[in-house]
Amino acid sequence: MKKYFVIGNPIGHSLSPKLHNHWLKQNNINAVYEKIKLEENEIENFIHKIKNQEINGCNVTVPFKKTVIPFLDKLSLEAEQAQSVNTICFNNGDLVGHNTDISGFQKAINSLNYEIKDKKILILGAGGVVPSLIVALNKLEASEITISNRTSKKAEDLKMQFNKINTVSWGEVPDFDMIINATSLGLNNETIDLNTSNIGQGKFFYDVIYNPNETNFLKLGKKLGNQIENGKLMFIYQAFEAFRLWHGVEPDVSEKIFKLLDND
Repeated sequence: MKKYFVIGNPIGHSLSPKLHNHWLKQNNINAVYEKIKLEENEIENFIHKIKNQEINGCNVTVPFKKTVIPFLDKLSLEAEQAQSVNTICFNNGDLVGHNTDISGFQKAINSLNYEIKDKKILILGAGGVVPSLIVALNKLEASEITISNRTSKKAEDLKMQFNKINTVSWGEVPDFDMIINATSLGLNNETIDLNTSNIGQGKFFYDVIYNPNETNFLKLGKKLGNQIENGKLMFIYQAFEAFRLWHGVEPDVSEKIFKLLDND
C-alpha cells in the first residue's frame, strides 16, 4: 500500500486526509493519506524517506513551504516562481517540488466569477501561501498588490522577491478592492485588529483558512456588508492538482465533496 502525508505545524485542522482518502477510495487506489506534525529538524529525514520510497509523496503546509526546498532535486516552474512548495513527487529518481496553491487559488477565484483584473489587493501576512498568491494575482492581472505583515522584514523580503509590491505597516488599511487573510490568525478564533472606519462596502473579504468555515475576519467582512469567501475552494483545487500529479487521475469535484468537508 502506498503512503502519502501532509506535513505541517500545526496540522490538526487539516482536512487533507479526509479529502484524499475519499478520492483514493472512489478511484480504487491502494493507498492511504495521513497528516503528521513535524518539527523543522525532522524535515530532512522525512523527505529522505520519500527519496527511498518508504513514503510515496507528501503535501507541505505552514510553516515548511520554503524549508523543504534545499532537500529537493528539482522545482516545477510555478514552485520556482513562488519559491514555495506544497506538493512533493518522486519522478524518475528525482524529488520534485510542485506548487499547486497557485492554480488552486486561480481556479477558486474563476469558479466564483470574481474578476481580479485591474483590482487593488491587500494581503495580510507574508509567509506560507503568500508568494503563491502573489504569482496567481499577477497572472490574473491585479493592478496593485499590497502586503501588511506583523513582522515588517518578511514583507520587505517579498518586495525584493517580486516586482511592484507595496508594503504597509500592520494594522494600516489602504484602499483596496479585495482583502486576503493569509495569516494563521483565525484558526483558533483570534481576531485581526483592523481599522475598519474607511473600508465601506463593495469589497471582497477572502480568507485562505477553511476550517473553521467562518473566521472572525470573515464575520467582520459580512458585518460591514461585503462579499466573503473562505479558502475551501482553493483547498479543494490545490488538492485536486496534487492528486492528479501523484496518481494520473483527475478526481471528482462535486457538491458531494463540499458536503463531505462541511460535515467536519
